[in-house]
Amino acid sequence: MILARFRRSSQARTIHALYGAIVAQARSPAFYADYGVPDTVEGRFDLIVLHLVLLLRRLGRQEEVGRGLGQALLGQALLGQALLGQALLGQALLGQELFDRFCRDLDANLREMGVGDLAVPKRMQAFAEAFYGRQAAYLAALEAADQRVFEKALARNIFAAGDDAGSAQLARYGRAAVTGLDAQDNGALMRGEVVFPSPEAYVQERT
Repeated sequence: MILARFRRSSQARTIHALYGAIVAQARSPAFYADYGVPDTVEGRFDLIVLHLVLLLRRLGRQEEVGRGLGQALLGQALLGQALLGQALLGQALLGQELFDRFCRDLDANLREMGVGDLAVPKRMQAFAEAFYGRQAAYLAALEAADQRVFEKALARNIFAAGDDAGSAQLARYGRAAVTGLDAQDNGALMRGEVVFPSPEAYVQERT
């Protein structure tokens, strides 16, 4: 029981740290002042969603976890299988709990904004549909050979019509975040340690 409570406490701290990092990054002034993301409830929601999608993508890369553990445990097959299963399950649960934390945050914000109890479920349903739609669009775009596909997905969901410069900058930032997240250590992520790139590094003069 003591160990179970310790694991739950450790997982809660990890989720708190990861989600806190997402929200802090999404609040970076450069996104609004330099990239042109609307400084509105919707704009802030979209930046949280973007960073959440990118981090969930990283946590879902189970095959990378498997390869790393397989090399570390070479020659210890039975122990390796057991620890591999625990690691894969841990990352899957971490991703789910991170998404659950996002949903609780949305619910709390709606209530703070004065949305009534009867209206909250409908608003949450709309947020969920928005999240899953954006998640599918961004992940597919990141796999596309044409980099402009990601720019167009961001432009469609976040920017005002015709703001190609903003979506191009955010796409460059997003691809850099993917590269950086892919390089981060699995153990560090499981401890709640995540690093996003500086948005200022991808700012270009807007014309």
